Amino acid sequence: MIEIKKILDKKGLKEFIQFRYDLYRDDENDVPYLYSDEMFTLSKDKNASFDDCEADYFMAYRDGKPVGRVAAIINHKANERWKKNEVRFGWFDFVDDIEVSKALLLKVEEWGRERGMDSMIGPMGFADTDREGMLIEGFSEYSTAYANYNYSYYPRHMEQIGGFEKDNDWVQCQVKVPEAVPEKFGKIAEMVGRRYNLKVHKLSRKELMKEGYGREVFQMLNVCYGNLYGFASLGERKVDQLVDQYIRIADLNLVSIIVDASQNNKMVGFGITFPSLSKAQRKLKNGRLFPFGWIGMLDAIKWHHADTVDMLLIGVVPEYRGKGANALIFNDLIQQYIRYGFKWAEAMPQMETNEHMLGQWQYLEANYHRRLRSYKKEI
Repeated sequence: MIEIKKILDKKGLKEFIQFRYDLYRDDENDVPYLYSDEMFTLSKDKNASFDDCEADYFMAYRDGKPVGRVAAIINHKANERWKKNEVRFGWFDFVDDIEVSKALLLKVEEWGRERGMDSMIGPMGFADTDREGMLIEGFSEYSTAYANYNYSYYPRHMEQIGGFEKDNDWVQCQVKVPEAVPEKFGKIAEMVGRRYNLKVHKLSRKELMKEGYGREVFQMLNVCYGNLYGFASLGERKVDQLVDQYIRIADLNLVSIIVDASQNNKMVGFGITFPSLSKAQRKLKNGRLFPFGWIGMLDAIKWHHADTVDMLLIGVVPEYRGKGANALIFNDLIQQYIRYGFKWAEAMPQMETNEHMLGQWQYLEANYHRRLRSYKKEI
């Protein structure tokens, strides 16, 4: 018999987080998520996403042993934005037992109906900056630190449970870093700069910390990503947390900002990239940085001892997308990748319907090697 228990305290939350490390301990392709990040994201008194969200966490037990977990989430701002009454399920992990996965999803369904929801979607996080989707293709490859990874039996369970249908797919692309910047990017970048007065601006630490550029980057997400699947605008407190999480520790050579010189250097696009942390995180015990895990992470971030760079966030405000601003971003970043000796660039999951973003890889040697899916069910 499966018993579902609600997480009520910090001890229970630690068990909730630990479950995934135990479940994937012997999977050679899994990259453990950072324990500190998981604890922060799931802590209602810390994560600014809870300014707009409510959530509860549940564990499944059989004979007193944990066999699954799930988070039930309502993002009220997203529901208001898209005029929906959806409950999200996330942090959905389970042993290969259909009774377990079904019981967990039924709990989310029940929790959502109690709060007036009429549909459920997932896997989804609190915000668009959280991991989204269930891996349905690409199980045999090393996973990444910023995208969901799961066993191949997960999507099979979704099909067997019934009532769920595809709601959205994301594809993840691996790009070979060329020996030189493709001529197409160079020509377009030169033309765009001349015709539209756009140029690359490399940030300084002073600008980030004292002049607010770091905040402006993430505030731009609300404009660049506003019409993407499930997006809800980021509040001021969440923006500050994202600056701390990403920008403050970034190698600024790997961050590209596009400005319009004719508009007082107004920021119109950005690219935030990091040396891949996947191999370093793979060596962490239970996702912990201490006592020695931080050494590998510092090695990847500061000394770039990784052959892959992760392209975390790339965005251009709508009115500049047709002007070739993306070419400026890639023209700059590829030069940096070549200088640092990266061999591969890993794009984060992109919606399969986002033709504008997917079309940018046509001038590079690209391989679509993973696919993730969100499911929907009327409740």
